[in-house]
Amino acid sequence: MKYRVVWATGWKVVILAISLGWLAVGSAMAQQRSRQQLEKEKKQNVEKVSQIRAILRKTSSQKQATLGQLKALNQEIAAQSKQINLLTEDVKLMNSEIQELRRSSNRLQKDLEKLKKEYGDMIYTADKRRQQVNPLGFLFSAESFNQLVARYKYLQQYSEARKGQVRQMEKVRQEMLAKQQDVERKKKQQQGTLAVQVNESKRLEGLKEEKNRVAEELSEKEQDLRTELAESRKAVNRLESAITEMIRREIRERQERERLARLARQKAERERIAREKAAAAAAAKAENADTDEPSAGKSETAEAKSTEAAPEAAERIARKPDERRNNLLNDEEAALASSFAASRNRLPWPVTRGFISDHYGVKPHPVLKGVMQDNPGIDIQTSPGEVVRAVYDGVVQYTTYVTGMYNIVAIQHGDYYTVYAKLKSVSVQVGQRVKAREVIGVVATDKDGVAEVQFQVWKSTSRLNPESWLIDR
Repeated sequence: MKYRVVWATGWKVVILAISLGWLAVGSAMAQQRSRQQLEKEKKQNVEKVSQIRAILRKTSSQKQATLGQLKALNQEIAAQSKQINLLTEDVKLMNSEIQELRRSSNRLQKDLEKLKKEYGDMIYTADKRRQQVNPLGFLFSAESFNQLVARYKYLQQYSEARKGQVRQMEKVRQEMLAKQQDVERKKKQQQGTLAVQVNESKRLEGLKEEKNRVAEELSEKEQDLRTELAESRKAVNRLESAITEMIRREIRERQERERLARLARQKAERERIAREKAAAAAAAKAENADTDEPSAGKSETAEAKSTEAAPEAAERIARKPDERRNNLLNDEEAALASSFAASRNRLPWPVTRGFISDHYGVKPHPVLKGVMQDNPGIDIQTSPGEVVRAVYDGVVQYTTYVTGMYNIVAIQHGDYYTVYAKLKSVSVQVGQRVKAREVIGVVATDKDGVAEVQFQVWKSTSRLNPESWLIDR
């Protein structure tokens, strides 16, 4: 019986080691998910920094400082700061990973000590038992053949348990060594990350110095900046007036379309009532002819009722809302509007490369103190010659040229509209159906060498924040 107890206890230790191993695996999987998310963010941010630097190099090729250059520097500083923060998170995560590896190594060390102790106890007990009872004597002292077989199986199982415990000790020892090696590897990786973080911090300081230099140079041109700002406000107002008038014209066209459809329904209803009245009169006349009974009074009464019913029915038709229409949209337009509304936060960017250089709404001027500026959309700075694409399926509703905003394209998505301004050229026509990501033009480059597209989103005559519609980049 003592052998059985020792053997069972040994397997409890094995089971304990396996259980602790699963706990370690679970913790590692949780950290792996965090690691994957962090690496994904670092990769995306590095790509963003790379794009901004490429655009900034082209913008900085001009001899004089520009607002576009200042905006690009601001965005690069923001991205660089984020990269440093991500590296800081990376160092913290590696600290957590190192601590977890050490805890796992310590747990494995304790498991190994338990297994060694249990194995030693097993060997000691077995040796003591051999001194007292010879294994062969133990077998052949069986009182029956079945007992002999049972004792033989017991000795065989005991031998296998010892071998299994040796294998388990070796496995735990190998895992412990692997954890210790992982600790050393993580420590070296952490040192490398810290070195990168120092270099990135130095670069950030250089960017801030460059930004201050550009800002000082621009502040010396205050009058020029105020003149440019005034011209920009005029251009924004011209664009907004053009878009508002376009949308109102479209709404009036929908209203006229609905009015004509309503008149057509009223006419059809009157004609139907007239046909029914004529058919009723003909039937009454035929009946009078067959019976030779005077029915003039009845016919006149029926005619009077029909005459009274006709305008009332037509009026009901005029007042009856068409359930298929939503804000005077036809079925196709209503479906498109609903689909567009469901795509919030998931629309592709109108350019494949670039960054938001000027956000939506009212904000301080980047150089002129105390001066506020309002952007009805967002400005996306990109590379010269970059193609501009539709962000969603729709119909080209409007194309025009506005001074200060270059060429403009407005695409209708039901009662939603997306507007693309500051285009050098346009490759679509009014009435043309376009698909998402279809090229609609090429971005314009201003006198300072800045390539920037203005993007807006409207619902009827109300402006919306485009940033809440585009996919996060």
